[in-house]
Amino acid sequence: MGSIISKNKSSTGSKTAGPVPMTYYAKAQSVKPPLIANENAYLGDVSSSEKLDPEKPISAGFYRLEKGTPLVYEYTYHEMKIILEGSYDISDEAGNKVHAVPGDVFYFPKGSKITFTTEDYGLAFYTGQRKKDAA
Repeated sequence: MGSIISKNKSSTGSKTAGPVPMTYYAKAQSVKPPLIANENAYLGDVSSSEKLDPEKPISAGFYRLEKGTPLVYEYTYHEMKIILEGSYDISDEAGNKVHAVPGDVFYFPKGSKITFTTEDYGLAFYTGQRKKDAA
């Protein structure tokens, strides 16, 4: 949730030009993300705060993995992910293994190396502390 602030000043005390609008992406989940690795790993950013906050951007979108080659990914940024559909088998170099299903939430710290596999397919929504399309 956001913070409660004056209509005339931000939480840092600087004047604002007026209300800051939200952004809405209708049916964003209905589009298959672009292929990013192997024959079965898809990822696409839907939105990013990069233009508004270039020093500390966050980007968010959808990650889909279909049955096939496991995806091994080393995070160069912090990321949160929630499983929306299907399932994933997710493991890390520390020996943790989880069969992830819809509703499960993960935090992948910067520097973690994660392996994603699936018996069928999985779809997840993520938000990461990085620039748009920098995954």
